[in-house]
Amino acid sequence: MDILTYMSSDNSRLDSFLTDKMTKSRSQIAQLIKIHGVEVDGHLVKKPGFALKANQMIKITLPKLSQATPVKIDFDVEILFEDDDILIINKPSGLVTHPAPSVDEPTLVDWLRYHNIRLSNISAQERHGIVHRLDKGTSGVMVVAKNNEAHEFLSLQLQDKTMGRYYLAVTLPPLKNELTTVELPLARSTHNRLKMGSRPNGKYAKTQFKKTLLSNNEQYDLLTCKLFTGRTHQIRAHLETLNRHILGDHLYGAKINKNEPKHILLHAYMLYFVHPKTKQKKYFTAPLDTLMNTFLEKNFNMELLNEKIKRNTIELGFTDTH
Repeated sequence: MDILTYMSSDNSRLDSFLTDKMTKSRSQIAQLIKIHGVEVDGHLVKKPGFALKANQMIKITLPKLSQATPVKIDFDVEILFEDDDILIINKPSGLVTHPAPSVDEPTLVDWLRYHNIRLSNISAQERHGIVHRLDKGTSGVMVVAKNNEAHEFLSLQLQDKTMGRYYLAVTLPPLKNELTTVELPLARSTHNRLKMGSRPNGKYAKTQFKKTLLSNNEQYDLLTCKLFTGRTHQIRAHLETLNRHILGDHLYGAKINKNEPKHILLHAYMLYFVHPKTKQKKYFTAPLDTLMNTFLEKNFNMELLNEKIKRNTIELGFTDTH
């Protein structure tokens, strides 16, 4: 069983202190405290708002990862890379990343447990191993942490932007500018609780969109999207502020054509970060799924497209790194 210990340096809330130390969201830390408890100077505490004093010893006993899942797994996930610290996978469209009260289907975390893959347990149990998530409809590359040291190291890179993510999206109508930056705060929509929208009281969010290739009939854009933050539905919500939508997006699409693809054509294509153990910068790309690849082959010049989505070409196409 993993145990973490920290010494408080000044007066602060327990959840705030641990959020800073463990590089997790306050809601995740609060859940850990409420369910499993944290020892402060030897006394069990289950109140996230507990007031710490300077020089108190905080001890966290991380929950043991369950060895099996009763969920039936009848699908597979492509593994792109694996070592003792990380697992790189190509998440298929339609797969939820982790369990939640509203989810009644197998998830990526269920698949990881089913295959007895070692996972970090620094997060709440339903998110063991998950450093960052992809929406259900989004396919593509993800990194999974296999131990707590790797999880903390990767989480820090998400915060300081040394981890980078590039997505490919087929959108319409085409954008006017070659490079478009959207820097608008996002929060839950007041009109549709399933959607996110630009609101002044929302969380800071920034996305850059690069016109990568125009379709043969000039109706669609293949965009490369660079995330600078990781908000829910960020790419889709920011595109909506530009009066654009991704093909197959039946939530943010303005007027959905019945001939549109069965799922959203949004793919997490490239991920880079510094490896937690070797400290070398690593790049990983995820092959497109069959539906998206078929659509591109039918509507785009694939020889030119393959040149446009090479790693160096993508990186050179963006002017902002922060």
